[in-house]
Formats: sequence, structure tokens, C-alpha cells
Amino acid sequence: MKSQWILFISLRYIFRRKSKSPSPVFSILGIAIGVMALVVIIAVMNGFQLSFIESILELSSYHLRAGPVKTEQIETARNEILKTEGVKSVIPFHEFQALIRGRLGGQQSVLIRGLSPDALLQDEALSSRLEFKEGFFNIKENKSILLGSELSRKMNAVLGDEINVFSIYSILGGEEEDAGTHVFTVTGVFETGYYEYDTGWAIINIQSASAFSDLEPVLGIKLTNHFNDLKLLDNAKQSLSGLSGFDDMQFSTWRDYNRSFFGALRTEKLFMFILVGLIFIVVGLNIFQSQRRSVLEHREELGLIRAIGGSERAGRMIFTYGGALIGFMGAFTGVCLGLLIASNIASFFNGLESVFNFFISIINYFAAFFKTADVENISFFSPAIFYIKEIPSRIIKGEIFLIFIFGFMSALLAAWFASRRISRLKPAEVLRYE
Repeated sequence: MKSQWILFISLRYIFRRKSKSPSPVFSILGIAIGVMALVVIIAVMNGFQLSFIESILELSSYHLRAGPVKTEQIETARNEILKTEGVKSVIPFHEFQALIRGRLGGQQSVLIRGLSPDALLQDEALSSRLEFKEGFFNIKENKSILLGSELSRKMNAVLGDEINVFSIYSILGGEEEDAGTHVFTVTGVFETGYYEYDTGWAIINIQSASAFSDLEPVLGIKLTNHFNDLKLLDNAKQSLSGLSGFDDMQFSTWRDYNRSFFGALRTEKLFMFILVGLIFIVVGLNIFQSQRRSVLEHREELGLIRAIGGSERAGRMIFTYGGALIGFMGAFTGVCLGLLIASNIASFFNGLESVFNFFISIINYFAAFFKTADVENISFFSPAIFYIKEIPSRIIKGEIFLIFIFGFMSALLAAWFASRRISRLKPAEVLRYE
């Protein structure tokens, strides 16, 4: 069946409307707003979630972990694992829980990580994540310590201050307090952008860390693609299988760490997707009612089309094509606007703030005549409240395509179900009364 005449009639019903049914412009606008909102919300949510996940993977858990490994075997194991294709870096580290006390008193429980002095040279991702507010990555001396920015603020510790570090292991073991206490000098204050690390993380030399615990160091492995962790886990095991002394080494992936946290983020994103996606249901119902009314208004024309040989399917396709066109135009417009806003999210919110603050300034101007209190300016993501420098946004192509399909299909299905009313039209009866 040739569809040119069906498309022609469908376009005529959409763009040359003389009916009382709602204009398709409102349907297109509704889908466009829904798609745009979903694209922007998902992009911002991806920005927050992926920044948290990447901070965890690049700073804390690594992509793979191997250990424990004896100190004298670290270089051997490191060199063998580096030969594995897909492995980007191998960093030995030692971590433990400790209490630290500053010069002004008070103490804080922290996670202390022991790294080699050249760790930033071996791990470029770690180097990019650590922004030093004071000093630099200086742990060449065994008694040097680097503090997170929020931890430094809580302890009132600045560059050059002495910090008392005492091992929780020694305290729980029943030893005297002084037995597990070491004095370190602050040589750097860093910021990761992740509050948990900035407030509860410190870095010292890996040799100094061995004095606080009987545990052996662990190798943190970074991959070129952390989603290949399961495959490279087996390859890393095989690289050490023929060497003596590595039979008891345990391997684990980033999926084993923070499993509940990653699962919570995935669930949160799914429910947000569903809640915002309810917009499409509302718009789809609007299109459904609009198309049903359009069928009633054009029943005489539809009866004539059936009488001259047009099939029932052809009549339904007239309205289905209209729904498809509305869905495509709305979804395409919404995706374009959503991508434009998501790609310039900081400028978008700055513009909104300027608009709101402009009206607030007008209100304050008139309020001055009545001697009432001024209204404070609006800041959507103030650094004083939110621990972020700027609003992150991350666009994932697959999700954008899925949102486009949702918007398109909501209009298409609504039009298809609305067109079922045509099957109940009887051409002879319709033309008899006309």
C-alpha cells in the first residue's frame, strides 16, 4: 500500500486544523519539556554519581587489589603485573586506622595510607585527583604527613605543624599510649573534592606505615578500562602463578568494595528515571484524548475514505503518522535543548541566579521605602552549603537515545490506541446522515 496520500492527509490534519481539539503544538511542547527535563536531570545525576565513583576508584579502592605481599617482593610482583596488557599502573600501599592529635588538642580518627614518595609519578590519575592547598606531595621523610583539607581545618593544623599519630592497633592491644605514638610534621594539605576523604584521610611514607601494623603492604592496580577488571583479574593471577612466594596472594576487584554504595546509586538513578518519566504518561494521555477527539471530528471524511476503497488500516495510519510526527518533533526538540543545557549547566544556573536576583533586587528596592528586611540573593549551589566547586554534568549517549525513544513512543502508542475507534466506524451509516 502506498502511503503518500496517508501522510498527506495526516499532515493536513496536524497543520491545517480548524477543529476544537487541542493544538498538536501543546503535545509537541509537552514531550519536548519532558525530554529536556529528563536529559538535564539524568546528565547532572550522572555527573554527581560518576564523580563519586571515579573518586572512590582512583583514590581509595583502586581497580584491582593484590596482596598481601612481602616488602622484599613488591618490585618483583609489580614488574610482573605491569607486563599484563591493560594494566596502567601498580602502586604498593599500606593503610590502617589511627588517631591523630593536633597542637591545639583534640583528636580525630582517620584512615592513614602509606605510599611511596614517587606515587604520583607512577599513578597519573592520583596526581590529577589531589589538589594541594598548602605544600605539595612531600613524604620523602619518614615523619612527613599529608592531611585532607577538611581534616586540617578540624585539627587547626597548618603547614609545618606537628601531629601526634597513634595506632588504634596498639591501643586495642593494651599497650601504653606512648608505645604506639609517633610525631609527624605536616608537609602538605590536599583536597580531593570528596568530603569523606578530605575529612578522614591522611598520607604518610609507606615505610613509616609499616611501624603501625604487622600487616603486609597491598598492591593497588589501575587499569586502562576498569570495566575489564574480571578478565584482567585472571590475567594478573596468571602472571604471578609461576613465581614462588605468591601462592597465597589474594586478588579482588572494585566490585567487591563499596558494593552497597554503588547499588544504592544505581537504584536512586532508576527511580529518578521512572519518576521524571511519568511526564511522558501525562503527555501521552493528552495526545490520546486529542487524537480520539480528532477521530470523531473527521469521521465524515474517514467514512468517505472508507467508501472509496480506503482500508481500516489506512484510516488508522493517518492518525498514527500524526502521533509519530508529534513524538519525533517533540523528542528531537527536547533532546537538542536538553543537550544544550546539560553541556552548559554551570552557565544555565548562573543565568537563572541572575534572573532571580534581578527580581530580588527590585523587591529590595521597593522594600526600602517600607523599611522592611532585604531578601537575600539566591545561590542554587552555594559552596557554603554544598561541597562542590561547580555542578557536574555527564552525558551518556545510550541514555540520551533511550530518553528519545521514550518520548517518541509515548506519542506513537497514544495515537495508535486512539485510532482504534476508527474500526467502529461504519461508512454507510456515517454517509447516510451526512
